[in-house]
Amino acid sequence: MIKTILLIILIPFVLLFNQNTNAKANFKVEGVCGMCKVRIENNTIKLKGVKQINWSIETGQLKVVYNEKKVKIDSIHKFVASLGHDTDKFKAKEEDYKLLDPCCKYKDLSIVANHN
Repeated sequence: MIKTILLIILIPFVLLFNQNTNAKANFKVEGVCGMCKVRIENNTIKLKGVKQINWSIETGQLKVVYNEKKVKIDSIHKFVASLGHDTDKFKAKEEDYKLLDPCCKYKDLSIVANHN
């Protein structure tokens, strides 16, 4: 009887704490080359709560799997913008954009054309 009562009490807590807190998101990140990919992926994966990351050079889409309890999606956008890359929610500060390598200047149409 006591075991049954304990199970009835404990099962909801176990289920509550074992919930999958991973979320997936896709969003646009500006960039043009392999160096951009390395910068975006290698730095963003270090962000606490980010589990997986993949940025496509061809589409500009960033696919991210993250723990919602450790990091919010807006924080990921802001972090990527701090690397010098605009997202569809946050624009990079000019001083961060200027730190990008010359071949990564996605706002320069001649550089973008050279990558196509």
